[in-house]
Amino acid sequence: MSGHSKWATIKRKKALIDSKRSKAFAKYIKAIEVAARNGGPDPEANPTLYDAVTKAKKNSVPSDNIERALKRAAGEDGASSNWETIMYEGYGPGGVAILIECLSDNRNRAASEVRVAVTRNGGTMADPGSVGYLFERKGVVIVRKQQGDKSLTEDSLLEIVLDAGAEEVNNLGENFEIVSSPSDLVGIRDAITKAGYEYESADSSFLPSLSIPVNGETAKSLLELIDAIEDLDDVQNVYGNFDISDEVMASLS
Repeated sequence: MSGHSKWATIKRKKALIDSKRSKAFAKYIKAIEVAARNGGPDPEANPTLYDAVTKAKKNSVPSDNIERALKRAAGEDGASSNWETIMYEGYGPGGVAILIECLSDNRNRAASEVRVAVTRNGGTMADPGSVGYLFERKGVVIVRKQQGDKSLTEDSLLEIVLDAGAEEVNNLGENFEIVSSPSDLVGIRDAITKAGYEYESADSSFLPSLSIPVNGETAKSLLELIDAIEDLDDVQNVYGNFDISDEVMASLS
């Protein structure tokens, strides 16, 4: 099981119940604004925006906030910030490679804050290109196994998504993770809904080509580092090539 995917699932639950809720909302809104600005404000004609809006709604972001973000992107509700995507690379405890994705309107601020968070929490920054080659952009769809009175098995899900371009289906405990090329993300998402099921999230993500097993205090330190980085306003996502067992992850989460 992918340690990163398991941790991402845990974080989605935490964001709904703890003090990180408002920060999570801000990240969802920023993603909506950028997607609308880059691909147009109509979710039906902009798959990236559709997924960003759907993700925000599934995580209880108020509809008014979503509408304001769409209006800002269209220039109808005040000035839209000039967001740019910036990637930073580094290493965490145990030699784990870390890829940090930011959306920022101030490159200098983002670089400074990321560097401080990494170095103060047991990590080191890396030169551009020294970590990125270990990751590949993939489409990732998360589907809950139990949906009302219906349940999904791995075999039944494979029947739904294989023809749509799924490369693999992974068991994440309560959920399944479907991995594909980014270009097949929309097709897989649509195949699931047409089959009468709902998906938890559909994202273009960076997945590692090789994962490093991490245990004990190293795992604890690594997740504390990732938490500190993700707490930064400019950081949208943190990806790592770590693999933590279910037992260790449960004890730490």
